[in-house]
Amino acid sequence: MLEEERKYEVDVRFRVPDLSDCLPAGGQVVEQSPVTLTATYYDTPDLRLARAGVSLRHRRGDAEPWTVKLPADAPGIRHEISRGGDPGTPPADLVALVTAYTRGAELVAAAVVRTVRRAYDLRDDDGQTLAELADDAVSVLDGRRVRLKFREIEVERKAGGRKLLDRVDEALCDAGAVAGGFVPKNIRALGETATAPPDLVAPTDLRRKPSAGDVVTAAIRRGAGRLLAHDPLVRLRAPVGDNDTAVHQMRVGCRRLRSDLRTFGPLVDKAWAKPLRDELGWIAGVLGEARDAEVLRARLRRTAESDPLSPPDEAAIAHIDEALAARHEEALAALDEALRSDRYVKLVDDLVAATIAPRLTAQAEGRATDVLPRLVSRPWHQLAYGAKGVDGAADLDPNAPDEKWHAVRINGKKARYAVEAVAGVLGGAATDLGKALAGVQDLLGEHQDAATAADTWLDIAAASPDDHALAVTAGRLFERERAAIRTVRAEFPEAWRKAAKPRKTAWLP
Repeated sequence: MLEEERKYEVDVRFRVPDLSDCLPAGGQVVEQSPVTLTATYYDTPDLRLARAGVSLRHRRGDAEPWTVKLPADAPGIRHEISRGGDPGTPPADLVALVTAYTRGAELVAAAVVRTVRRAYDLRDDDGQTLAELADDAVSVLDGRRVRLKFREIEVERKAGGRKLLDRVDEALCDAGAVAGGFVPKNIRALGETATAPPDLVAPTDLRRKPSAGDVVTAAIRRGAGRLLAHDPLVRLRAPVGDNDTAVHQMRVGCRRLRSDLRTFGPLVDKAWAKPLRDELGWIAGVLGEARDAEVLRARLRRTAESDPLSPPDEAAIAHIDEALAARHEEALAALDEALRSDRYVKLVDDLVAATIAPRLTAQAEGRATDVLPRLVSRPWHQLAYGAKGVDGAADLDPNAPDEKWHAVRINGKKARYAVEAVAGVLGGAATDLGKALAGVQDLLGEHQDAATAADTWLDIAAASPDDHALAVTAGRLFERERAAIRTVRAEFPEAWRKAAKPRKTAWLP
């Protein structure tokens, strides 16, 4: 679940103000009895979790005493996952959940924090808790000795909205609280070392005239960061936004990074890059099985509902969905196994090392504007004019078999990723070309999804030859997918014409 909190620093004389005016009419502030909470935080000896903004704790007295907190996209918002278990032995699934941060290193007790908490429930007129305010007097323990004391206020959003938190914020600050950065207790307890940068290096803004190596390094950091940020969310089966999944985003991270290492091949040490690309290909393949099942399940319902005047047999649709659900679960089980493997842990370690010090060649020292267009030119020309038996997009036969369209799609993805990797530096026409290729890729992706789905519906029906309603339904779905393919093929020439305009491609040698 997502936890949204705001934190405030206060001194010993601070008094929590009357917050009833912050609540809707009829609401009330209910003070709870004070409780004492003792939490032991676990981390690696070099504090990899804390430095990455992650915590793993055991808190005595909680119904589920073990909790992991993971950073989310916005300050003050974190993923919180709790489990039962005995003290001293972190649950295996929570240890696995932080693999992207620990990289298999041993977890040890790093800090013990005792908190005397006075909590206040902010409720509406129906008694529903809108927010919870916790007034915490915190002691950091070193054995029996208190090493550090501080006091803080936490306001956690429950059923209320952010406007309520804004009103509470104003009231607390008027009373003397200081709204500070979101610094968790374990970070304050562990001290300065816990505030050092994480091992995974994030991309930074490029200098005004970057070298080609600067761009390569930024691309590697961006790709590795995207991949590893979604690792825990994949394990949690957590959604990403309204219409996306962590499996999809992690797979995209793999594919983009592999593509960048290929595009920038002359700029990176081959002996270093090839094993990394191979291992990225391995985990991308495992992710791909799960992603393909996700796509098919979503597409089944969309295709079935595409003509509300002619709905297919619901029992047959349910049969197909059950078959896809079984595939999905099998693929997710294989993915879980891969993510728990030593092989994956080594890949994570290699990715983090790549963000710290990618191995570049002498060519990478050249100016980005001089070096990069030549590197992007090759995947662009392969897409436009074909290579190794693959048709070019410029003269793609509208009646060609699906396989030929799929091969162009693969080249299209390579070209798009290559252009997007350099567009931030080259700007202008490169940015415009990247956007146009995204449109081309969307069409080719729809073509591939429809072709795969059409074959899948028939395959599932063929496995139950005596189910005539299923056979009829699969046939109807098949025809709808083929109609989608015909639509894509009709729209493709115009999308390609827009992408191939000279003003967008003149920068390519």
